[in-house]
Amino acid sequence: MHRLTIEYAAPADVEAFEAHYRDVHVPLVGGLPGLRRFVTSHPRGLGGDAPYLIAELWFDDAETMAAALRTPEMGATATDADALCAATGVASRLMFTGDLVDHL
Repeated sequence: MHRLTIEYAAPADVEAFEAHYRDVHVPLVGGLPGLRRFVTSHPRGLGGDAPYLIAELWFDDAETMAAALRTPEMGATATDADALCAATGVASRLMFTGDLVDHL
């Protein structure tokens, strides 16, 4: 499995961020070709520097993820993420994790 993780800092306008993320961004992400799993979480108890939101996009392998990253759907999703962050004062960070091993 390969995973794309996006961390979002606390938005200046939480309500606007949440509404747009839920109503616009989530459906865009859900339409990505090859997406196996899409989960979000709000970390708690990690101190003041914890991200506001973490999104994880899971793909079967590196090739599937790379192909998804080159699609028009990903282009639209990335454009929307940039606009959302700019409109609500959010910084974001992307991380790629490959060859995940399930130890259970």
